[in-house]
Amino acid sequence: MALQGPFAVIADQSARDVVETLRAAGAYPIIEARWADAAAVLKARPPQAVILADGCADRARAAVLEKALEVQAEQEAGLFTPVIARARDDAAQRFADALVIGAKAPPERLIGRLNAALRVRNLHATVLRRMRVLAARSKQLPELSDADPLDEASVLVAGRGRSYPSLCTAAGGHVGVVGALTVEGAARALKAREIDGMIIGEGFGARVVEALLTVLAEEERFRDLPVAMVGNHAAVIETFAASLPNLERVGGGPQRAIDHLVPYLRLHAFARRFKRMLASLDARGAIDPDSGLLANAVFWRNLNRAIDDADKRASRLIRRSAAGSEPSPEIVRPPACAFAFELANKPATWLGEHGVEPWTIESL
Repeated sequence: MALQGPFAVIADQSARDVVETLRAAGAYPIIEARWADAAAVLKARPPQAVILADGCADRARAAVLEKALEVQAEQEAGLFTPVIARARDDAAQRFADALVIGAKAPPERLIGRLNAALRVRNLHATVLRRMRVLAARSKQLPELSDADPLDEASVLVAGRGRSYPSLCTAAGGHVGVVGALTVEGAARALKAREIDGMIIGEGFGARVVEALLTVLAEEERFRDLPVAMVGNHAAVIETFAASLPNLERVGGGPQRAIDHLVPYLRLHAFARRFKRMLASLDARGAIDPDSGLLANAVFWRNLNRAIDDADKRASRLIRRSAAGSEPSPEIVRPPACAFAFELANKPATWLGEHGVEPWTIESL
């Protein structure tokens, strides 16, 4: 499938390999520019994505390009523009929030990384378009949060080698951390939690790592999950490069692994925010775009409706305080039981924040 551009390739040296890779994937048009001219090129023709084919030793020029991207975002109502940077070594110049990929990475991996980032851009564009249409109809809209997505991101750290404590500590300085010492624990965490990225540390054999990556590759929702490999399993990584475009082996210690992963974690959390917003728009504001749960007004309306309806049927709703006091029965109808069970599954912190005590159902 063709990649609808334009796409900007920025490099002071020849970037023929990047340009040919993009052309082979059907990208059009492709705009090549040197770092000194990059800002002017972006202003003349805003791109769908920017590929930094080599680093920039002049930090001032990089800052000018960053400013040009900020101006483009303002003109496009904040629309996200992916920036993918090839890194030749540990000392390569890093562009702020760029999605870093190895300079020697195979062409198909660069295209896979670009496609994954463009999916987020298209999702963002869909949200903005839907909001504009509803605003034109004078509809009341839920607000799209402008907080840093990293504040709500979490990463799964799996491993049991000497680097495991350091990986957890380094990751905890940026995002929430879910730890797993076994591959089974990692699989359970992936199933039960909303995870924005994964770090596979030392201590697992090649077959164990392959089994874990197979689980990720076979499930659609993990397709774009950022995964950083700290151990030496290069052959395994090549096997899954096509199905997991954001899989990367990162050397240089725990801190470098986290530094590499942070922009990807922010992007993945960003995409989850857009999906919640679309669900909220589809539900006409009944779903809170920040939490993905029912909005407060809708929650209390449903609760009151369930309680009012309960008086007409012969079941008992038992209200039990968090302090463990004896329950006091109230008459409810069976449909209200399901709603009460939903309440019983809410975390205690959520119930406390909303002034709700735990609920259970006891049939007659």
